[in-house]
Amino acid sequence: MKKNHPCGSNRMRVLVAGSDIKIRCETCGHDMIVPRVKLEKNIKQVIGNNEHEKK
Repeated sequence: MKKNHPCGSNRMRVLVAGSDIKIRCETCGHDMIVPRVKLEKNIKQVIGNNEHEKK
């Protein structure tokens, strides 16, 4: 995401996709529900499952 989460992380994992998207912060585990339009506008980079496991 373009802006960091208050815990300092900028990595989120998508849990549920639909008109609203449920994401979880990978550092602190906080769940959030964000409208799809807002999330698509704020995404900086998409990391696939294989790429994420390597880091």
